[in-house]
Amino acid sequence: GTSEGEMTHRINPKQGDKVSILGYGCMRWPMTKDENEKDIVDQEAVNRLVDHALENGVNYFDTAPVYLQGQSERATGNALKRHPRENYFIATKLSNMRGNFTYDEAIAMYRKSMAELQTDYIDYYLLHNMASEDVFNRRFKDNGVIDFLLKEREAGRIRNLGFSFHGNKEGFDSLVALHDKYHWDFVQIQLNWMDWTHAGRGNTNAEYLQAELDKRGIQSIIMEPLLGGRLAKVPDHIAERLMERNPHGSVASWAFRFAGTHEGVLTVLSGMTYMEHLQDNLKTYSPLVPLTEEEMAFLEETAELMKKYPTVPCNDCKYCMPCPYGIDIPTIFLHYNKCVNEGEISQSIQDEGYRKARRAYLVSYDRAVPKLRQASRCIGCNQCMSHCPQKINIPNELHRIDRYVEKLKQDKL
Repeated sequence: GTSEGEMTHRINPKQGDKVSILGYGCMRWPMTKDENEKDIVDQEAVNRLVDHALENGVNYFDTAPVYLQGQSERATGNALKRHPRENYFIATKLSNMRGNFTYDEAIAMYRKSMAELQTDYIDYYLLHNMASEDVFNRRFKDNGVIDFLLKEREAGRIRNLGFSFHGNKEGFDSLVALHDKYHWDFVQIQLNWMDWTHAGRGNTNAEYLQAELDKRGIQSIIMEPLLGGRLAKVPDHIAERLMERNPHGSVASWAFRFAGTHEGVLTVLSGMTYMEHLQDNLKTYSPLVPLTEEEMAFLEETAELMKKYPTVPCNDCKYCMPCPYGIDIPTIFLHYNKCVNEGEISQSIQDEGYRKARRAYLVSYDRAVPKLRQASRCIGCNQCMSHCPQKINIPNELHRIDRYVEKLKQDKL
């Protein structure tokens, strides 16, 4: 394998599962086009990634019915099916998030997951994207779905039952309080060195989330350790600061070490689209070298510096898509963030390098996003906002970016 030593594992005491600290997030499998130019998962590439991951000790695979416009579970199932079932753990979710899901629709989604994944049990099953007890009641309690899932857990078809969380402190407290009744086996939270004490709007500091779970002895599973890639693609001066401190590790390795350092963490999910991401993470976690107190303090200072940069807190989950007006929301945000990170955003015409930055932005924007899919098309219908786990005011951000583009075009910054 590519790794120096053995993959670090953590034990889930419930059945003694020995879970790799690096978990594979299956939301970002490599894509290709079919003969009709439709985006489809590149199954051969997925097979290669899964084989390499398993060979190097990764044994936890996290998917959901909604990932990759509904293609992730099947692709993940196809790749894993080629290996003995006892060699890996499958996590998937009940993604009944749109509209008022009925009992029958929810159960159908659960059964379909089993079929797509070609398995007769799911190791880790999540109530997807919980924000509060109200949401839980509406999606799982009032319709009787939770009672069904508890029976499935008793029967062993669900080995561990938990939920993934995005929301505020009150919402989290209300869901964790249900532990007495439902005995959550794990909770999936967003944790990274920015969100530890600087969680964005509508989210809760990870330091608090982890401490509350620790108190109850509930293990956490970590999502967004890189904040949707933003902690791998930091502004140049931040990257220099991190590289100076640890010349042997990548910028991303800081974030992965941070996420794995906490004892109560069972596994850290990473959506590894390319072999080099997988190899870099295998290196970081084989074995994991936990961060020292001093390194933690250094990252906290770095987080303070990062806050000064106005990137859009988008992590490219694509829940906002498709937009009824054809706008490519995530690509617009990712392009803008990239330009912020590369120092290509000008505050005014007086800025040194304004001409070059102006041209670079306008040319790269047209290249990244076709004209008819740009921010100027946003009419503020707000349909996207209820689906955003990061609680971004998407129309506001699109209009802000569009105003910036218009000023650049007219040379009136």
